[in-house]
Amino acid sequence: MALPEAFIAKYQDLLQEESGPFFDALSQSVDKGFRINPLKQDQNTVDLNLDRPISWSKYGYFGQVDGKGVDHTTGLVYSQEPSAQFVAEVLDAQPGERVLDLAAAPGGKSTQLAAQMMGEGLLWTNEIFFGRAKILSENIERFGVQNAVVSSTDSKDLAKLLPTFFDKVLLDAPCSGEGMFRKDPDAITYWSEGYPTECAERTEGILDNAVKMLKPGGTLVYSTCTFAPEEDEKMMTWLLEKYPEFELLPIDKVTGSGIQDGRPEWSNGDEDLLKTARLWPQDLPGEGHFVAKLRKKDDAEFGKAVKEQKYAKFSSEEESLLKDFLADTVPGLDAPMERMVKFGDRVFLMPVGCPAFNSTKVKILRAGLALGTFKKKRFEPDHALALAVKPDQAKRTYALDLKSEWAGYIHGETITKPLDFDKGFVLITAGGNGVGWAKYVNGQLKNFYPKGLRF
Repeated sequence: MALPEAFIAKYQDLLQEESGPFFDALSQSVDKGFRINPLKQDQNTVDLNLDRPISWSKYGYFGQVDGKGVDHTTGLVYSQEPSAQFVAEVLDAQPGERVLDLAAAPGGKSTQLAAQMMGEGLLWTNEIFFGRAKILSENIERFGVQNAVVSSTDSKDLAKLLPTFFDKVLLDAPCSGEGMFRKDPDAITYWSEGYPTECAERTEGILDNAVKMLKPGGTLVYSTCTFAPEEDEKMMTWLLEKYPEFELLPIDKVTGSGIQDGRPEWSNGDEDLLKTARLWPQDLPGEGHFVAKLRKKDDAEFGKAVKEQKYAKFSSEEESLLKDFLADTVPGLDAPMERMVKFGDRVFLMPVGCPAFNSTKVKILRAGLALGTFKKKRFEPDHALALAVKPDQAKRTYALDLKSEWAGYIHGETITKPLDFDKGFVLITAGGNGVGWAKYVNGQLKNFYPKGLRF
């Protein structure tokens, strides 16, 4: 790896005698990781072994995921760099809370927060760049998340919509990416001596908006994948000086993990910065990360009240079609009509307490769980429903033979097999978890696996 000379000089000066092991670590191979999804009914992996747990991640393991394997396709696992898994653990989202992931693509930390929340509360996950937001939305779907809103907007517009709304906010800030040099050598090409300062200046504006959306008493977790003090300790010094209503909280650095304290000497010398965490590649099997946990004091001011989402009423025919579909296909799903909303012909089951988002400046990609679409005189299930519903909530299920039927199904082929089923939609499972839909008609399972996902 050819590192920029200015980068080498900078960290030789900052790290002194530690710089040798640091640069040696950057020349070593990358450690891969993944997380198990507790939202899925069957936790037994098909393609992966679980013999190398990550000490700082509740559901995390070392290993490489096959992007076309059963475990990945069904959403049982999420491929995520080991160090990155520490960030959401620090935030520690709880069921029933309102949680914001402000710069969320591609979705690793959002899906980890969703796992912590176990379907209860509201997870709002945002990405300003629309192309990346689509990937985020796809990962939320694959993970089977039912209580998330996915948006693509600037943080300032989101702050206007949702002032002091969230119990917890995560900002994994867009940064200079120094901690990813080993994983992504292309990141080196973007780096320059002044780049960390440029990123820090941009991050100040995002943090300003994050602060506005956190309610008094709430928790803010700030993280980067860079070693740069300009974006790490110095950014926390800036935040605490500008917003005295915030205080740093200690982080459990997991004894024996190799996670280190922050470096006060790289900022203003405030010993409180020791509460922040640094993950170095020479100290643990993972890439570079910085994490800080802060609390907004109880006496901070509240913003204006946020209105709840209003739901459009269904026609009597639509309501009848929808209720009949749910009763015949997923009778075990908790799907009250008062939480359903229609966008075009698609129906979504909204999270409890979802705020109104009819602002023209906030683009919504996903709102809760997509149940399906009204067609002429019928209702067809959405692929998202197959990934979110548990097999024991479905009326009809069919477990694929992974040796003889898996490849054909995900390629879009019909399965011909007389079954003791009524005519109707069948949840197709693989490895004990939903993977898609088929419609059983005259001894055939007609394939509904989305054409865009087939391989």
